[in-house]
Order: sequence, then C-alpha cells, then structure tokens
Amino acid sequence: MTPTESFIAHLIELRKRLVHSILAVLLTFACLFPFSSRLYAWLAKPLLDKLLPKGGQMIATDVTTPFFVPLKVTLMAAFLIALPFILYQIWRFVAPALYAHEKRLVAPLIFASTVLFFCGMGFAYFVVFPIVFGFITASAPIGVAVMTDIEKYLSFVMSMFMAFGMTFQVPVAVVLLVRMGVVTVAKLREIRPYIIVGAFVVGAIFTPPDVVSQLMLAIPLCLLYEAGIVVASWSRPVDKSDQRDSRY
Repeated sequence: MTPTESFIAHLIELRKRLVHSILAVLLTFACLFPFSSRLYAWLAKPLLDKLLPKGGQMIATDVTTPFFVPLKVTLMAAFLIALPFILYQIWRFVAPALYAHEKRLVAPLIFASTVLFFCGMGFAYFVVFPIVFGFITASAPIGVAVMTDIEKYLSFVMSMFMAFGMTFQVPVAVVLLVRMGVVTVAKLREIRPYIIVGAFVVGAIFTPPDVVSQLMLAIPLCLLYEAGIVVASWSRPVDKSDQRDSRY
C-alpha cells in the first residue's frame, strides 16, 4: 500500500469512527429529549434546595433561555452517557498503531480516567454543591433575595464539573509519568510541598472566591496526588525493550 493509499485509508477509518460517535450522541439525545426539563431540574436541585426555603428562585433573563438551557443540559447528558462508546471508538482507531506494551498501558488508563472523571463530577454535585450553595445563600445580606439566572448557573456547573473532573485525573497522570519513566516515585515525594501549594492555587483559580469551595478542590487534589504516588509505587517504568513488540 502506497503512503497516499494508507493516508486515505486512515481518513476513511477516522470518518467511520466519528460518524459512529456522533450517531451515538444523537441517538442518546433523542431518547433524553422528552426529559429535558426534568434533567435541568435535577441539575438545579442542589441550588434550589437552598433557595426555595429562603424565598429565592431561579430566573431566565432571555426569551429563549427556558428552552435552550434544558436543551444544552440534555446534550451534555447525552455526551456523558455515550462517552464510554466514544472512547471505545477512539481506542479502535488508535489501537492498530500502538505497540503491545502501549496497549497494555493505554486501555486501563482510559478506563480509569473515565471512571475518575465521573467520580469528580459526582463529588462536585453531591458534596461540593450543597455546601457551597448553602454557604453562599447564608452569606446574602438581609433583604437580598438570591435569584440566579439559569444560563449562568449552567455555566457555573459546567466549569465546576470540568474542574473537579480534571482534578480527579491526577492519579492517572502520576501513574503515567512514572510508567513512562519521566519521573520517579522518590521525586514525586520530594516535590510534595510544591504540589500542595499548587493545589491551593488551582483551587483559588477554578472555584468561586470563597474559602469553602477552594478547600474542597485543593484538599481532594492533594489526596489524589498521594493516591497516585501509592499506585505508581506498585508499578514499574516501561521496559524500553518492549518497544520491539509487534504493533499488531
């Protein structure tokens, strides 16, 4: 097969995987569409549980917001539900180009990364949101009714999901660096004080400007770093001789 034919074959395979992934998201979206309002109500529950007892509520400042915001939530839910299938399609595309030792490393890391991302989102929703929203609503001055725009709330939730989802990737990153021989476990333990400081800086950047939410991102980040060190200490760097293994 000539280089041109090989390139075209890769493009055809990439198109196939992209089409499968998009169809999976669209099919899931179509199934979830009738429940769009319920999905948004579920997403807004942590804030509404704090607002309603105090006489507050959520508002929509644009004419089309009540329709498009639940639609965005449904699309996000469809993507998350289809994510394992999408990752499988990515794996099917890249696997033929990987060495045997890379396949043994990548597949578990993709699985662990996906699970940890969902764990980060779950931690944000079930633990962080109730505490942060309770703190914010309790801090409102007397006579001030807290009324949040639903689109701004969605933006806030998405940023928090992303921040905590990425934070929970720390063990995967640590194990990957050790396995690839970029850094040693001893070095990771040595730079621990800098990581702790960096965790609080990250917490200050990616969370609202209150101490509670910053601590609830920084502390798990430190703990996950320690968990990554523990797991990495059980593994060994990849043997360079393994690179002679067949890709297929």
